Amino acid sequence: MPAIAAPEKATAAGATLPFVTLEAESGTLGGGARVRRITPGTTVPTTATLELEASGYALTELRNTGDSVTLRNTTGKPANTLVVRASLPDTATGGGITAPIALYVNGTFRQNITLSSTQAWYYQNSTTTPDDPRGGGRAFHFYNEFPVWVSGAAIAPGSTITFRKDASSTSPVYDLDSVDLENAPAALTQPANSLSVISYGADPTTTTDSTVAIQNAVKDAKTQGKSVWIPPGKYLTNSLAPIPLDFTGVKVQGAGMWHTTLYRRVPLSPPPSGWRSQILVGSGTTVSDLQVDTNAIYRGIGGAGGDDYGFNASGAGGWLIDHVWTRHTDANWLSGTNGVLQNSRTADSYGDGFNANNGNTPNPDKLGHNLTIRNSFARGTGDDAFATYSDAGASGTNGQMAGTKILNNTAVAPYWANGIRIAGGKDVEVRDNLVNTVSSNNAMDISIFGDTGHPLESATVSGNTLIGGGGWNGVRTGVHIGSPSPTSLFPTAYTNVTMTGNLVKGSLRSGVLVDRQFVNATLIGTTIDGPANQGILINSGVTGTGTFTRTTVRNLRPGQVAFQNDSPTTFKTTTN
Repeated sequence: MPAIAAPEKATAAGATLPFVTLEAESGTLGGGARVRRITPGTTVPTTATLELEASGYALTELRNTGDSVTLRNTTGKPANTLVVRASLPDTATGGGITAPIALYVNGTFRQNITLSSTQAWYYQNSTTTPDDPRGGGRAFHFYNEFPVWVSGAAIAPGSTITFRKDASSTSPVYDLDSVDLENAPAALTQPANSLSVISYGADPTTTTDSTVAIQNAVKDAKTQGKSVWIPPGKYLTNSLAPIPLDFTGVKVQGAGMWHTTLYRRVPLSPPPSGWRSQILVGSGTTVSDLQVDTNAIYRGIGGAGGDDYGFNASGAGGWLIDHVWTRHTDANWLSGTNGVLQNSRTADSYGDGFNANNGNTPNPDKLGHNLTIRNSFARGTGDDAFATYSDAGASGTNGQMAGTKILNNTAVAPYWANGIRIAGGKDVEVRDNLVNTVSSNNAMDISIFGDTGHPLESATVSGNTLIGGGGWNGVRTGVHIGSPSPTSLFPTAYTNVTMTGNLVKGSLRSGVLVDRQFVNATLIGTTIDGPANQGILINSGVTGTGTFTRTTVRNLRPGQVAFQNDSPTTFKTTTN
């Protein structure tokens, strides 16, 4: 397998990141700007809202000319790049709009930043297409992220940045969620013993397609025992080749995620038959220091919306994905044995952010053994931000996953599903992660996936900070612990989990929910802070055991209880 460098040092909960996020609602408002928010204890909407999808469940709205919000660079470092997370309205017929917003630094106009809703506004269960508001679907996925280089000098520490709706700001309204400030490093230089894709005809100017050129460089690098170098630039990967880019068996390095971008401009509605735009990673592969972006507009692997996996990794011989950034892709689909993804980012996905799995069907290259996801960041994902998914397959013959590790990651504001999902497996470790705000489901879900999902034989969940959860998609909570249903391939299997030293904070409903039907759960040193409803709720119909040691429930709302067991004769509890 490829050599794996040590991960960047991570904090106690969450990833160590090269940027600092400032929440728009924390700024100083100007004109008629206003903050919109939802807090635990208020009625949870039954459909997605701008507030639920915003990080921290709050945003700043600029509606009239002259409305503004001002923030200060408190990072202690200059910022030469920004990532603005914002929502613009859709049109009556779909497709979104594009409009600038003015950026001022220390009160002086610096530049216009182009925002857009062309890759937002998804209409669930639409009778036409998922981006058509006329199809009767339920709207969600309101936000997008917009990375931008700062014009002129970097924004010095202590400087103010103001986002203002000027006369040239043509959107009817700007809903600003957050801005990341980062001092992006200079571009890397070509490493020794590498082949440059430009020598094979790749075009860094986004003019002609580079797919074949990149693949030819990979082919020769494998033969010659060299690596592949992708210099600074933005490379189109639109070729109608029968297979997508395949990096298996070589090291592929870009100049940095702010400098090298592989851009998929997929033909939409519909794409050519058999089109796939994912990047394949197999045994012995290392991929690092690049960004993948696409023009996809809605979910559907290989479908009319242009969606496909970011990286699709497998292989019995191990692989490494390091310092990559995927945007507007489906999940980063991670299988195999001894694979590591670290120090990476994903945003505005149409599926999971990072999903460790066993490939759904028996395959020695997709066992799902000893997979690690660490020190990475996911925001605005269209399914679970981080997940491990052990599936037996329809025939029940696919093996159980083992040894998944999800460590020191940060999940922010998935617009669908959960912050972290543990769906089956054994010897699973989920440690020192941060989840901040979940729109539809739970901050963490501990159970299985569907009727073919393997049981959760054993999992250790420790040191995580889980903020929010309990959103609009039915009865959800901060942490949900469940087990196979009666129609599962494993209807009598127990979910077995030990949770130690976790903080569950600000759930919009209950803090922890133990659900039907067979669960053995141990909670040690858990703190549940400020849930809207019960601290811990055991639903009726649960069989098993619960051990609660040094578990604290605080800041309950009037009329709520710390612990409620609705299965007192079948779910036996021990408290200490």
